[in-house]
Amino acid sequence: MGNQLRELSAAGQSVWLDNIKRSMFATGELQKLVDQGLRGQTSNPTIFEHAIGAGTDYDAQLKNLIGSEHDAQNLFEALAIQDIRSACDVFAPVYKSTSGLDGYVSLEVSPTLAHDTKATTDAALRLWKAVDRPNVMIKIPGTPECLASIRASIAAGVNINVTLLFSVDQYAAAANAYIEGLEDRAKAGQPIDGIASVASVFVSRIDTMIDKMLDERIAKGEKLDDLKGKAGIANLKLTYAKFEELFGGARFAPLKAKGAKVQRPLWASTSTKNPKYDDLMYVVDVVGADTVNTMPPATIDALLDHGVIKPDTIHQDVAGGKALIAALDAKGISLHDVTEQLVADGVKSFAQSFKEMLDAITAKHEALASKVEAK
Repeated sequence: MGNQLRELSAAGQSVWLDNIKRSMFATGELQKLVDQGLRGQTSNPTIFEHAIGAGTDYDAQLKNLIGSEHDAQNLFEALAIQDIRSACDVFAPVYKSTSGLDGYVSLEVSPTLAHDTKATTDAALRLWKAVDRPNVMIKIPGTPECLASIRASIAAGVNINVTLLFSVDQYAAAANAYIEGLEDRAKAGQPIDGIASVASVFVSRIDTMIDKMLDERIAKGEKLDDLKGKAGIANLKLTYAKFEELFGGARFAPLKAKGAKVQRPLWASTSTKNPKYDDLMYVVDVVGADTVNTMPPATIDALLDHGVIKPDTIHQDVAGGKALIAALDAKGISLHDVTEQLVADGVKSFAQSFKEMLDAITAKHEALASKVEAK
C-alpha cells in the first residue's frame, strides 16, 4: 500500500470514503483508513440500504427499539444517526487538525423530499440538531426546488453537501445558493467562518449514459468510438473552471475576507463502470486544489495499490473537453439533456432505495419482535 491518500492531500484534494457500515467502527477498519490519510465520509440511501438490510449489525439496536418505536422512518434515523455520530467522532481529530476543512461525515435528507422546498429545509435542520456534531454535513439534492433549502440551511449555520449535481449549470446554481446563504447570514450579523459545504458532481453516470447512446449509433455503422468514455471528465474540468470563476471573483471576496470557506467541488460516482476503462480514470485525471473525491472502498483499494498521482490534472486539456462536448452536440447528443435526465433518474433511484431500505427495516424489526414475543 502506498501514500496516495496523502499525495492527493498534498495536491489539494481530499479523499472521502463513499460507504458506511456499523462494523467498520468496532473492527478499526475506518480508523485504519484515517491513519492512511482518509479525510471524510459520505453516505446515501443506497449505501444504508445495503448496510442495514444485510447481516445482523443493526439487530441489537432494533431489538432495543421494540415497543418504543414502530415508524420505519424513525427507526432508520435512529440507526443512521448512531452510525453518523460514531463516524463523526472518528473524524473529529481530522476536523480539528484541518481547522474545519475536512473531517466531515454526510447524512442525506429523505430523497422523497427532493421536490419539496420546505420539507427539505425542515428535515435538514432537524437532522443537523439530531446528530449534534460540528463535523456532520447534511446532504440536500441540487434540484431546482431545493436551491432555496440550501440557501436557508447555510444561513442557519448548517453544513451542507449538495448532491445529485451533473451539469455545470446545476453546479453553478448550487454554488450560488451557498454564496447567497452566506450573504444572508453575514447580513444577520452571524459568523460565517465555521460553515462548510461541498457540491457533489457525479461523473461515471454521464459516461455510462452517453456511451450507451454512442454504442447504439456505432452498431449502425457510425464512426464514433473516439467520443466514448470522455464526457464525464470533460464535464468535471468545465465545472472546476466555473468553481474558480465563482469563488475567485468579486462577489465572494468580501465573504472570504470574513473567513468564509469556498464550497469545494466534490467528485462523486467515481468508480469506473466500464471494465475496458482505466479503473482510476475518475481519480488521477481530476486532481485539483480545493476539491474532494469521494470513493467507494474498491476504488480506494485500487488507488492505494497502483494509483499514480500527478497534481493539477484538472487543468489539463480543458479546451479538448470543450471540443469533445461540442463534437457530441454536433452528433445530436446533448450533454444538457443527458444531465437533466440523470438528475431525474438519480432522484428516482435514491427514493426507491430509501423505500426498499424502510421496507427491509420494517421486516427485520417485525421479525425480531416476533422472536421476543415467542419467548
